[in-house]
Amino acid sequence: MLEIGSIIDGKYKILSKIGQGGMSTVYLALNERANKSWAIKEVRKDGVADFEVIKQSQMVETNLLKKLNHPNLPSIIDVIDREDCFLIVMDYIEGNTLSDALKVKKRLDCQDVIEWAKQLCDVLEYLHTRQPAIIYRDMKPSNVMLKPDGTVMLIDFGIAREFKEQNVEDTTCLGTRGYAAPEQFGGHGQTDARTDIYCLGATIYHLVTGHNPCDPPYEMYPIRHWDPSFSSGLEKIILKCTQKNPDDRYQSCAELLYALEHYEEEEEGYKKVQNIKWYTFFMTVVLTVVMGICTLLSHFGMTNMTKDQYEEYLNNASMASDTEEKYQYYAEAIELNPTNEEAYMDAVTAMQADGVFDNRESEIIRQMVPSHINDLEKNKEGYIQLAYELGMMYFYYSENGQDTQNAMKWLNIAIGNKTNDITENEISTILGAKKLRRAQILYNICQYYQNLGVLNKEGDYEGDYKTLWDDLSSIIKEDLAKEDNNVTALVMYNFMAIQINQNAQHFVDAGVEKNEMDQRLSMIKEQMSFDKNNSYEKELYDKLCNSLEHAENALEVATSATQE
Repeated sequence: MLEIGSIIDGKYKILSKIGQGGMSTVYLALNERANKSWAIKEVRKDGVADFEVIKQSQMVETNLLKKLNHPNLPSIIDVIDREDCFLIVMDYIEGNTLSDALKVKKRLDCQDVIEWAKQLCDVLEYLHTRQPAIIYRDMKPSNVMLKPDGTVMLIDFGIAREFKEQNVEDTTCLGTRGYAAPEQFGGHGQTDARTDIYCLGATIYHLVTGHNPCDPPYEMYPIRHWDPSFSSGLEKIILKCTQKNPDDRYQSCAELLYALEHYEEEEEGYKKVQNIKWYTFFMTVVLTVVMGICTLLSHFGMTNMTKDQYEEYLNNASMASDTEEKYQYYAEAIELNPTNEEAYMDAVTAMQADGVFDNRESEIIRQMVPSHINDLEKNKEGYIQLAYELGMMYFYYSENGQDTQNAMKWLNIAIGNKTNDITENEISTILGAKKLRRAQILYNICQYYQNLGVLNKEGDYEGDYKTLWDDLSSIIKEDLAKEDNNVTALVMYNFMAIQINQNAQHFVDAGVEKNEMDQRLSMIKEQMSFDKNNSYEKELYDKLCNSLEHAENALEVATSATQE
């Protein structure tokens, strides 16, 4: 016997005895270096009649477990061979065996047993699918540990064997009477995966009924013989597991696991209920189809009526001379079909006609669009097109000058930043490459307007204005008129001129060279030679000329102050 408190192999301290069997004693030990608990099984020479045979059996178990890795199997850590005994160091499994549980409660809850059986199916299937397959052969309640978390561990591999296809039958008849399958006693072929299925069926029988198949007359009755309230589905599963002929059992643990997961489907009356459900379902489908056809016919009629009404509203709007009446018709069309972008776009076109987006029109947009935005978002293409047009209108045509806050909101949508399920290529297809580029440029300009003049925590402008200059220089390039159009070029050039006029000193303080700003102003003058096609372009041109003059003066003042 190992002494409590003794150190084994220089690292395992024996803490207590936790189990005693006919040929072995199990101790709880602590590896003090790793601060981890282990179980040590001791088999002594003087404790058994045929020590070498037992040792060989235990070594078989050890060698098998060393090759395995499954959460429901213990791990073998070490084997220590001593003169008077040999020791097996393995995982310490906290809990009690299912046979101990049966001592406390004669029979166990069916749902708990089914859950444990599923776990045992999983571990047995793991063993059976090794190469070569491992047949456990000794499934019974005393070889299953129930842990505090409700999981089970399969222990004691003393009579497990590797399946050999060339064998006709096992050379040794081992197993526990009552749980063991007929083939374990010879004359019925060698044991295989179906043997373990028999043993597991017998174990389930004992756990749910409380009747030990090891006791005379060594017969397992249908479980409802003991209690009519037992599940008939579970009864069928146990009966199939414990058929004498292996061919009549489940042929794999995976098959048995599936049956356990669906045992209620084997209940008496289940198929009747299912047939009634299928009949009800079938009749429901038939009625649904009939109603669907009627609804479809009605829908086509209503759709045509809705479409005609929608077109009538748009036509009335285009013919209306009164502005309020015109926008009322557009609003009614939108209410009728809020996912269609046509009424929105027509309204925006009407607002752009006079070249001014006044405050009343801005109010109409706020009433018309946001309340239907969720519906409009479903029409991805229309939503992008409307967002672009609204962004342009707020930027170019706003009555009180550029409304950069609202322009930025709609341009952000137009370039795809607010629409997660759309790519830049898709937007380019919807808007065209030129419009997309224009929207991106104007969005950046709007961001600058929003951020300019915001101090950082130290009250220092320099970092902000150097970044602003670099960004402006990267997007305000030559040939903007050819790349986009005259209006965009004039607006962008004017923006840069205004920034130099207002922030020349900040740019200089931030490290921007005077000649770099001079070059940009000269470039703008060279690019202004294109024809001005209408009064709006001429108005923008005059503003740009004025801004350039002020920018040159501001730059001279800033550089002079720096030199002084």
